[in-house]
Amino acid sequence: MAEKQQFKDRLLSLQSNLFNFACQLTANREMAEDLVQDTTLKVLDNEEKYVDNVNFKGWVFTIMRNIFINNYRRQVRSATVIDTTEDLYHLNLSQESGLSTPEGSYAAKEISVAINAFTKEYKVPFTMYIAGYKYSEIAEKMGLPLGTVKSRIFFARKRLQALLKDYR
Repeated sequence: MAEKQQFKDRLLSLQSNLFNFACQLTANREMAEDLVQDTTLKVLDNEEKYVDNVNFKGWVFTIMRNIFINNYRRQVRSATVIDTTEDLYHLNLSQESGLSTPEGSYAAKEISVAINAFTKEYKVPFTMYIAGYKYSEIAEKMGLPLGTVKSRIFFARKRLQALLKDYR
């Protein structure tokens, strides 16, 4: 029983250090307080996994860092935007792309119309490129030489710039 109390006392003595580390990780006081609380609970839940000859402070800080990383990854996954447009154009736009304004939405439609007006030999590699495919992947999927794919994407980009020069 004394061991259990000693473990809790050691954990309580680290609370200010944990808070400082959490502030460095989160740069937000409320999030840091939540992180300290989550870490404290996790440490208490995993008390039986602690081995006496291990650096206690390092063990606790590692738990905090891992909780922070896992929470960050969860936030990134939940913030992922799924593009349901036919040509996947919106996939490469930043979140503040202006699509929420009527002008921005109109411009996006104009771009989509312009891309869809390309012949298949230019439209397919260009849409694959803006969807995030690498040149080599496009060449492999289309069965074309790498140089041909690069030149088609280059000419599609130049044509798109010429068609939409009024939007600059």
